[in-house]
Amino acid sequence: MRRLRAVLAPVVVGVLAVVGWQAVVTLGRIAPFILPAPSEIWNEFVEQRANIWHAGLASGANALIGLIGGSIVAILVALAASRWRPLSEVSIPFAAVVNALPIIALAPILNNMFETTSSIPRRLVTAIVVFFPVFINTLRGLREVDPIHRELMHSYAASGWTFAAKVRLPGALPYVFTGLRQASSLAVIAAVVAEYFGGLQNGLGSRITSAAAFTAYPRAWAFVVGACLLGLVFYLTTLLIERLAMPYRARLIA
Repeated sequence: MRRLRAVLAPVVVGVLAVVGWQAVVTLGRIAPFILPAPSEIWNEFVEQRANIWHAGLASGANALIGLIGGSIVAILVALAASRWRPLSEVSIPFAAVVNALPIIALAPILNNMFETTSSIPRRLVTAIVVFFPVFINTLRGLREVDPIHRELMHSYAASGWTFAAKVRLPGALPYVFTGLRQASSLAVIAAVVAEYFGGLQNGLGSRITSAAAFTAYPRAWAFVVGACLLGLVFYLTTLLIERLAMPYRARLIA
């Protein structure tokens, strides 16, 4: 019953929001270029479903590669920072600086560094964006070590990396997945926004800007819906992997 309420509540709120949106646009006679009605967006979504699918695959590939690459680097840096305090003192401010970099400033610069047909800039932007949440959460988890476990591994004369692999990293998994859940949605946002600034015109971001340029606003919103669905797929996939990696935690929550 608890799970049913957890699923039903956001669905009801979403349905009410869409109904209210439709009523406001229809009764207020709001022009489509200001805010199209959900019914118009749905019609465009159905008509453009093939284009949305192919564009979603392109954006999803960039987001996935950037997410995996940025997460791996973040976890490795967090492991090193948790072992060497001087590196930790340097890496945290550096990660904060990287997190403060705006996508709209970073994407055009990276696009100019590579060929116009290259997807590397978008994947680099995504990797940079996802680095901070995964790094910070992983580092926090690696520092949360039970003193009993620390003393036990010291009594076994375990090396630093053995201690990290056997105790620190398994204990930090809840924190790691917290960062990955945040990064999964950010990866899609970064990949789509990076497509606004040139490069291959095969992703959701470029389709949104193209439709808006031709004043086809319901079509642009249809591609926005596709981007939202892509982000939802990434988030739910991360939740599924977390459940598979830590089934004991799912039982404790239930």
